[in-house]
Amino acid sequence: MSLKEDIEKVQKKVEEISLAREMIHEDQKKNKRLFIVLLVVLVMWFCTIVYLVYVLNDIGSTEETIDIEGVETIDNSHIKIGDDVWEKSK
Repeated sequence: MSLKEDIEKVQKKVEEISLAREMIHEDQKKNKRLFIVLLVVLVMWFCTIVYLVYVLNDIGSTEETIDIEGVETIDNSHIKIGDDVWEKSK
């Protein structure tokens, strides 16, 4: 073997090693992004569960009543709650 052939072989090996290092570096970046996405999804899932528990506990505990007196004495009065309407009787 000549010196020139040895140099060419070493250059090929260096190129292969460089390509392998680049692939490993890209895989590390991809894994880091995937980990961050996983953490974000888990945090969002946890927040959703906490909010759901809050809403379920809040719905059952709030019952408000309003007593309105003297509706008959107010001119042109009516009360609307949802689809129910109470109007002044004539």
